[in-house]
Amino acid sequence: MSNFWELDDGEDATETGTEYEVGGGDFEVIPNNTDVLACPDEAKWDAFNGDDFISVRWTILKPEEYANRKVFQKLWVTDDDPKAKDPAKKRDKAKRMLAAIDANAGGKLGKKDVLPTDESLTAALVNKPMIIKLMVWKMKGDDGEEKSGNWVSAVSPKKGGKVSKPKPEPKKQELDDEIPF
Repeated sequence: MSNFWELDDGEDATETGTEYEVGGGDFEVIPNNTDVLACPDEAKWDAFNGDDFISVRWTILKPEEYANRKVFQKLWVTDDDPKAKDPAKKRDKAKRMLAAIDANAGGKLGKKDVLPTDESLTAALVNKPMIIKLMVWKMKGDDGEEKSGNWVSAVSPKKGGKVSKPKPEPKKQELDDEIPF
């Protein structure tokens, strides 16, 4: 019988103490207007303060620099987004976005004139790659610090679609040892 707490290196995880940090997790936001190949790995109904929306979690496949990153999308297709200036307009945009995602995934949801279920969302959308365009959102957090992240502004077919090439890091200028004055 093996000890659950035994680590691969033979150490005992229970000897870690009361503090531990995994590290990582701080990703730079993917640049605005970037096209990536991605597929939903989860699509389901969710709720916020009693208002329902469809939650889609995307996994980026290409370009390699962003591979396996996650992008979260809320589609307010039935209830009003509490932050929307024009809830009806936002709801219509969300329905169009869901219809386009579905069309790129084979069109199973659009063939039925019913509210999709968690099961039908999963069956129709999950693991169906397509191109998504990422934009950057920014807002002030409760602590006054500016926060930012990515949101999905467009979808298009995988076939014939092109992913953006990551922008290279700016080159640092090297200073000459000689000063010309």
